[in-house]
Amino acid sequence: MKISEIGGEFALIRRLMSKGESDPAIIKGVGDDCAVLEYTADRYLVVTTDMMVENSHFAAQWFTPFQVGKKLMEVNVSDVVAMGGVPRFAFISIALTRDTEVEYLDELYRGIYASGEKHGVHLIGGDTTHGNEIVLNLALIGEVEKGLLCLRSDARIGDLICVTGTLGGNQAGLELLLAGRSGHTIEFLEPRCRSASEGSVIARHANAMIDVSDGLGSEVRHICEESGVGARIDCEKIPLSPEVIAAALALGKDPYDFALYGGEDFELVFTVPPAKLAGLKEEFSDFSVVGSVVPKEEGMYLIKNNASIDIGRGYDHFTE
Repeated sequence: MKISEIGGEFALIRRLMSKGESDPAIIKGVGDDCAVLEYTADRYLVVTTDMMVENSHFAAQWFTPFQVGKKLMEVNVSDVVAMGGVPRFAFISIALTRDTEVEYLDELYRGIYASGEKHGVHLIGGDTTHGNEIVLNLALIGEVEKGLLCLRSDARIGDLICVTGTLGGNQAGLELLLAGRSGHTIEFLEPRCRSASEGSVIARHANAMIDVSDGLGSEVRHICEESGVGARIDCEKIPLSPEVIAAALALGKDPYDFALYGGEDFELVFTVPPAKLAGLKEEFSDFSVVGSVVPKEEGMYLIKNNASIDIGRGYDHFTE
């Protein structure tokens, strides 16, 4: 049986991790941006890991090694920030081809350290081996105040669904490069996640939170499935930059599809009670309200062109 036949990436994870051992120190295992572990009286440890494979997550004809290194750190930091946490320590494991040049590695690590310094992350270990293509894996440890921990499972009916910044830039850049067109590609080549300070501010007001790795549609679905709720998203309220709209126009595509199903924008999607919205805006304003949490029986749907349609799913490594 092929992985695609059992439902793709997330069905595979559930299948493989179903027999994991329990331990009282595990606050949250599989099913969120990070695992959450007991640590001190007032803090949890949060742990995440992300892998990047040559010619899947990055390609030499588009990415410099410096950009690859930056992206590797940013994607991991984004997971910690989505929990309301602060990133601290990283471990990197890499597989290199036998003809990988030392200068490539120098630039790769320069990118890792540049992003790590920005976010306060210290690289303190890892492993190196060889392979047929370059494979990079970063494991990141952070911490979060217990009162600020945000899980995907904490959304409540009546919450407003919000997203930081603008969406679709990553997919727009990829589509332009695939088409051999010039334009706004920097968000694809150098994605930037939100800072821990921004995540902490949001966490003081939000119930649930997740980062945009696989598209807004996928992330809202994850929140709904973990929280046992439904969602209503107003397509016209999804924030798009002028550059994303211009790229979609040039390519003859729908810019909202870039935002809903593209992924790797690394913005934050969160739910907040209406009563807390004004207080959040006083501290942090770079977000948009795009929908609301509804009862589970109402489903997960998108209002687009005055029609209600299924919210759909984002990127899946084994079904694309």
